[in-house]
Amino acid sequence: MPSTGPAADAARAAFREEMEAKGHVVENARAAADGLEAAFASGALVKTPALDGMLSDLALALEQDDGQKLGGKSAEAARFILRAISRELDNA
Repeated sequence: MPSTGPAADAARAAFREEMEAKGHVVENARAAADGLEAAFASGALVKTPALDGMLSDLALALEQDDGQKLGGKSAEAARFILRAISRELDNA
């Protein structure tokens, strides 16, 4: 059952705003994921198994070695995963 109430709605909206923010998609993805983790920790949203898997996939896509720049493949993977997370958030 999806989370309801103003805190859940605000968390979903904040994620989607961060996802669409101007700037580099990789940095936006990190910020959006951090915001979701905070929403899960506060109880505003419930982490579904699907969201847990998607966030794990996103973390892998954003992984980098020290000094390594993330480029096109990471950014495209992040965009794809962020869109899937956005759809699943309605179930969180």
